[in-house]
Amino acid sequence: MSRPEDTLPPDLFYNDSESRKYTTSSRIQHIQSQMTHRALSLLSLRSPSLILDIGCGSGLSGEILSTFSPETNPGGPHTWIGLDISSSMLAVALEKEVEGDLFLADAGQGVPFRPGTFDAAISISAVQWLCNAESTEESPAGRLSRFFNGLYASLRRGGRAVCQFYPKNDEQKKMVSSAAVRAGFGAGLLEDDPGTKSAKTYLVLTVGGGELDGDITGVVRGMEGVDVMDSRRRTKGRKRGEEAKGSKGWIMRKKEQMERKGKVVKTNSKYTGRKRRIAF
Repeated sequence: MSRPEDTLPPDLFYNDSESRKYTTSSRIQHIQSQMTHRALSLLSLRSPSLILDIGCGSGLSGEILSTFSPETNPGGPHTWIGLDISSSMLAVALEKEVEGDLFLADAGQGVPFRPGTFDAAISISAVQWLCNAESTEESPAGRLSRFFNGLYASLRRGGRAVCQFYPKNDEQKKMVSSAAVRAGFGAGLLEDDPGTKSAKTYLVLTVGGGELDGDITGVVRGMEGVDVMDSRRRTKGRKRGEEAKGSKGWIMRKKEQMERKGKVVKTNSKYTGRKRRIAF
């Protein structure tokens, strides 16, 4: 059985009829509700927040964000902004008069909001669509890079994001998580019901600063099946406080060592250790 993202681009797949079918399906509503509540539990928000819903569709997750529940949404109700590539999905959301603001955009081209706008972000069943490129001018790696870099910038320091997605395989799972880490996130992968048809993968992300130290282990510590990644961890074999090879500090220390040995070295300047721009 083919996956939806392998058949058509999302803006074409979710046409008017498919969007209404998706929104009115009791099965999909139930699954979407479960995953949204799971994402909220991983975000662990303690007070009403401004949340970005990436791939918001017809607002099924947004309706949950807008409500307060001491059991499943204790920090709410939240204010949210939804972003989706399907105009048909957003049209259904407008008909339903959802409380969030809606934005028509392709997340694979970036997240078009000011830096530090959002306290948190969620994405339910959308990120796997970014793993496909619809033209020879694009690539999955490029789309993921633009998305995660834009998402990182749009979140405040100490902000969090949870992206539930359906990876095809371990390679795709690694491609998505690696793109998030390269963008600067502390990242953890959590899988519910692994090895079953109902398995669901959650990418839990943090932005360093604020109340967090940038390490996702503070969010998912103690949970089973979590693969923790953090680009800001110390490189293996490097001692704490030791400069990275090629850095300005490393270069100046090496020059001092050479001077002590009586060798002639160039005088330090503001350009010492600065990377050169590529010139054509």
